[in-house]
Amino acid sequence: MHASLSDIVADVAANSIEARASRVEVSVVEENGVITLSVKDNGKGMDEATKARAFNPFYTEPGKHDKRKIGMGLPFVKQTCDACGGTVTLESEKGVGTTLVCTFQSDNIDLPPMGNLAAAALSLFTFDGDFELVFRHRKGGEEYEISRSELKEAVGGFDSVEGLSLSREFLESQESSLLV
Repeated sequence: MHASLSDIVADVAANSIEARASRVEVSVVEENGVITLSVKDNGKGMDEATKARAFNPFYTEPGKHDKRKIGMGLPFVKQTCDACGGTVTLESEKGVGTTLVCTFQSDNIDLPPMGNLAAAALSLFTFDGDFELVFRHRKGGEEYEISRSELKEAVGGFDSVEGLSLSREFLESQESSLLV
């Protein structure tokens, strides 16, 4: 099982980047007693057969992992959603992209902690490759949204300690503004 909800965000969005998406949209919405996590991409998508096996822990896409034959990410996501009185939906079309939406009851005793969303977002923004990632977090009436290209331009890139430090500080400040 994932240790935190931010781990789920990072895992699912990393899969989108690995699926050669040129655009990934990540959204975390906390309102009305429900936490909704969604990841939408325009990556390679899945055919119906692959989609039907996506939540099977003994299946992983051929060639995705060199050393292992199972894929536990989505099965763990589903297990967490089920344990927290939530739902999980997966929409995907080969050559078009994939959207995963998870909901969790925020008062459920089995709900993992939110974790460090700023660190999860930073890890996604700094993935190698040419892609756009938009990260949005809304809690109550407050929200922020930042794209990879905006952040990269503002800090001068992610290939220096200074750029990484400024990115981390910015993301942490945005998360702190939601703790009101």
